[in-house]
Amino acid sequence: MPEAISGFSKLSKSEKIEWLLNNYFSQKETARQILTRYWNSDEILQKLHDEFIENTITNFYLPFGVAPNFLINNHLYTIPMTIEESSVVAAASKAAKFWYDRGGFKTKVISTEKIGQVHFNFKGNYQKLESFFRAIKPKLISDTAAITENMVKRGGGIKDIVLKDKTKELTNYYQLHATFETLDAMGANFINSCLEQFATTLKNEAATYANFTQEEGDIEIIMSILSNYVPNCLVRAEVSCPIDDLKSKDISNPELFAQKFKQAITIAEIEPFRAVTHNKGIMNGIDAVVLATGNDFRAVEAGVHAYASRTGNYRSLTHCTVDDGIFKFWIEIPLALGTVGGLTSLHPLVKLALELLEKPTAKDLMQIVAVAGLAQNFAAVKSLTTTGIQQGHMKMHLMNILNQFEATEKEKAQLVEHFKTNVVTHSAVVAAIKSLRQ
Repeated sequence: MPEAISGFSKLSKSEKIEWLLNNYFSQKETARQILTRYWNSDEILQKLHDEFIENTITNFYLPFGVAPNFLINNHLYTIPMTIEESSVVAAASKAAKFWYDRGGFKTKVISTEKIGQVHFNFKGNYQKLESFFRAIKPKLISDTAAITENMVKRGGGIKDIVLKDKTKELTNYYQLHATFETLDAMGANFINSCLEQFATTLKNEAATYANFTQEEGDIEIIMSILSNYVPNCLVRAEVSCPIDDLKSKDISNPELFAQKFKQAITIAEIEPFRAVTHNKGIMNGIDAVVLATGNDFRAVEAGVHAYASRTGNYRSLTHCTVDDGIFKFWIEIPLALGTVGGLTSLHPLVKLALELLEKPTAKDLMQIVAVAGLAQNFAAVKSLTTTGIQQGHMKMHLMNILNQFEATEKEKAQLVEHFKTNVVTHSAVVAAIKSLRQ
């Protein structure tokens, strides 16, 4: 076991690698070759990537693909997707083409409100705290003027601040609960800067407030931080068509398909074990676009799953109706996204992805991302209720298995042809490779 190291971050990249090789890898030269093979030959570009995070030793590549034929509000998009999972891009593309021929996707942004909170302790009378808050609320806002000036000029800024009494849940615990409009920025840095100023103003003003006792005036700030739960930053995407129009190569009985599809969605609405996997499939599409456009997929995941649990039970994010001969399928989710700031102006591929999407606003991107999630879910549930999920997924996974066994190009061609008419499973592929090589 290696000894702890001090000052690791101050070492050069080559020194960091040498320390790692000497302490953790038995095949040092093989490990060195793998690490350096993924460096970018463009030194300027590599330096940019090195500075995204601390202690960078190499780059970790993910495939950057595209899904064409997305007709959204009568505008045709090709959507960039960054993901490693087999079949995701293929499924999205297939769903896009299916709905292109049936009128495409319809979307709308419902609201764009984001939230931040100052968490603090107050030992005293709530009515006095409430009077104090009302008195200083204008100053809370005015003290952030230097931070909000540019955002306000563009039409955004602080929407409101409210005092929340949380003492029933935790003794002496209160919040300043603030709402924001951040326009095309995701807004994390903007919101956090405002919150920290709120906290400073709150503490300073309390210390000199005449109606507080000394103990009441000593407000204890716990923390100031934005929330990634944004239930009022909502977007809706939907598809619909007459049931008869669902007929296609793999849907011979559209009425039966519509009813089975609806029941599959209903199961995910009432059964958490199914809902988690169901929503994970939705996030396959959402995360892939969020990552390709330089946004924070962890924040999006956390907020979306919290929204799926807002009723007290974890439920499906998508919904379906089959009424009066019309099939309708939709999603309504919270998405806090940005098209300016962060990696959007730094990462070359992110800039390319946003150009591919015709330089969308944050609202545009919300709608595109929601559509990607809906399309992914439609493709998955359609497979589940018709051919089964493994048929398409394993055929896409075939190449990964062949690469694991270092199949030659000739072997790949023969085995791809073989599995056009045979069921793909890992064991079947292994057996086929062994048979071919014998």
